[in-house]
Amino acid sequence: MKLSVFTASTPDLTLGETISAVKEAGIDGIEWRFADVPQDALDESPSFWKNNRCSIPIASEKTKWFEYRLAAEEANITSVGVLPNMAAGDLVTTERLLQAASFMDASFIRLGVPLYNGDESYSKLYEEAREYLSKSELLCRSYGVKGVVEIHHNTIISSASAARRLCDGFDPAFIGILYDPGNMIYEGYENFRMGLDIMGPYLAHVHVKNVSWSRVDGAEGNDIWKADWAGLRKGCVPWPQLVGDLKAVGYDGYLGLEDYSGEFATKQMLHEFAQYFKTLLG
Repeated sequence: MKLSVFTASTPDLTLGETISAVKEAGIDGIEWRFADVPQDALDESPSFWKNNRCSIPIASEKTKWFEYRLAAEEANITSVGVLPNMAAGDLVTTERLLQAASFMDASFIRLGVPLYNGDESYSKLYEEAREYLSKSELLCRSYGVKGVVEIHHNTIISSASAARRLCDGFDPAFIGILYDPGNMIYEGYENFRMGLDIMGPYLAHVHVKNVSWSRVDGAEGNDIWKADWAGLRKGCVPWPQLVGDLKAVGYDGYLGLEDYSGEFATKQMLHEFAQYFKTLLG
């Protein structure tokens, strides 16, 4: 297994600073955040989802893609993936992201997945998502880039089994699952090793973060529990065990850092991640 980092979690670093920090930490790859920075956020402090200084605009062209690709290539860092926040069914953006990923020699893009809040039935959202994946598979095949769906709370695939059901029958060479056990602590937890078995050939990528639950006071003595980001060694995901499980099922892809805990400053966060996981990987 190799290590990568998603630039959503390095918002205070510019492209050049990101490349230098990733190289210095000994991390092998980068997952690029493809998203627009709102104009009214440019004067704000750096943040994961707004003023992120290492984001590639959705409407960017090959000149911008080449800048990012070249920066990584010159540092001998692999462009692993292209990750937007994209609505399910958006085939126009899907194809644009596939064009960018192909040009940047990245192996996958993140596809959109329907959110679930109870307003629409699961069955309807599931069928719409299957139709979108069917069309996306054709596009992925034509560009030679895999499309992955991420296990995520508040979506129709909050667990490994739900993600496998959504992907079942598609070609795992072009449609896969981004396994995110941290998100599963929010919602969708099931035995991690069993989940890896369930995903089988659809397991395409792994995100590394951690989450913990804490109790807060509720009205009239009714306790309320809340989940929030935690340091990699401090949350509910047992990463030493999970790395062993990934080895046991033969996973040899990337472990991509996506740490929003704020436990460390960005450059130290990269070093801590690399040191910890290189030890776990042996």
